[in-house]
Amino acid sequence: MPIGMVPDDEFEKELERLKGGIKAPPRPSVTGTIIDIPSKGRNEGDVNVPDSLRKIIGEEAVISGRASALALAKDMGISPSSVSAYANGATSTTTYNESKPSIIQHINKSRARASKKASRVLVGALDAITQEKLDYTDAKDLAAIAKNMSAVIKDLEPPAESTKVEEGKAPQFVIFAPQFRSEQSFETIVVNE
Repeated sequence: MPIGMVPDDEFEKELERLKGGIKAPPRPSVTGTIIDIPSKGRNEGDVNVPDSLRKIIGEEAVISGRASALALAKDMGISPSSVSAYANGATSTTTYNESKPSIIQHINKSRARASKKASRVLVGALDAITQEKLDYTDAKDLAAIAKNMSAVIKDLEPPAESTKVEEGKAPQFVIFAPQFRSEQSFETIVVNE
């Protein structure tokens, strides 16, 4: 029997002895129940989200915005954190920094399509601003459309690839430290006053 572990009847006898013969009141019986705690991760019966749905949700997040993607994901029973991962090209939150090429390609193609469409509208708006309209008509609306379309194109451009420094080609800094000279190395001139 481990140290400190005694049966209840021995414990009661020792407790009586320590209290000087006064019998302790009976303790209520304790019963316990085992409750299954849901395990972390994928539960039994869960299946992966299909790649096609990941692509659609990622595209929706990039083109129409996060709110629209969240609404779509909610209808499908997908968590908001997964929406963020899909918009980043990942398959789950654990692989957030490791994007899947097929999802990224789909999202980039969708961006390119939307960007082309916005650039066509931008060119049309710029073509509609003629000298005649500038002279006789208020062209503020056309300028606003052109500005909005250029903002759309800028937002839809894929993020710039970070420039990875190849091994050995990192910026190098060379710092020169002057040599210290002792007093004896200087010429001395004796001056009489």
